[in-house]
Amino acid sequence: MLRLQTKDGWWLVTHPDHAHLAGEFASRWGNAQFAAPEPREHVLHGIYAHDDGWAARDAKPQITKQGKPAAFSTELVGTYSAFEEIDLVAYLAVRRDAVQRVAKEDPYAAILISMHTHNLLTDRADRSTIRPEHLPWLDEFLMEQSALQRALRDQLVAEERFAEEHLSLAGLYRHFQLLQGCDNLSLLTCVDFGGGATLLHPFQTVDGELTQIHVERVAERTFRLSPYPLDEPEISFKLRARFVPRLMFEAPEELQELFDQAPLQELDVLITA
Repeated sequence: MLRLQTKDGWWLVTHPDHAHLAGEFASRWGNAQFAAPEPREHVLHGIYAHDDGWAARDAKPQITKQGKPAAFSTELVGTYSAFEEIDLVAYLAVRRDAVQRVAKEDPYAAILISMHTHNLLTDRADRSTIRPEHLPWLDEFLMEQSALQRALRDQLVAEERFAEEHLSLAGLYRHFQLLQGCDNLSLLTCVDFGGGATLLHPFQTVDGELTQIHVERVAERTFRLSPYPLDEPEISFKLRARFVPRLMFEAPEELQELFDQAPLQELDVLITA
């Protein structure tokens, strides 16, 4: 879940709805400076579906020790530093399910999701916040994901369904970066992030150069990207969210009742050059 506080409640966005917005961004990626993703269908599938494993968990929202909805907020976007409040075994099970579910129908997309998962739990995770007795579980999971990526890639090479460049490590890494960048832009949007940011990785231009894409908030859920990677200079998107009209909760059941009653709404998002 992702959360955005207002004066009288919270906008709550499920992981699948956040991932859907990331997929919408990716579907418009590509212009004279930045190439559109290929193989398009499979790359977009990976981005749209990368958080599908969270659907059941997000349907039963929890609260923090302070009584807030347990969710990523503006101060936590881009960090994974609060594992002391996370049930690591359940968390890894969600991540594993998200990859395995997609692998059954689209191994290429599953490789990208697994690379994203591995990166979240290595380069972007603070191991010091994980209980020492849980670290072996994490390390075993990471080795499992690396092995799965190799196995799925070998499977696709043997099937000869994709061009060699699409299964090269460099090609897969570029698409993993696109997933990460669109995921990050969606996270910034979901919490209406007010600071400056970049889309995590430098992106390769059609000329082969690497450049960081900078993100600047210019109004409510309105962001300017520079350099600009999308196919039109100004594009409106829709973010699916629910509004819960209360700031603090004594028990998860109180949040659950209001969450279940809240209609799914579409908030306007604007991305500009």
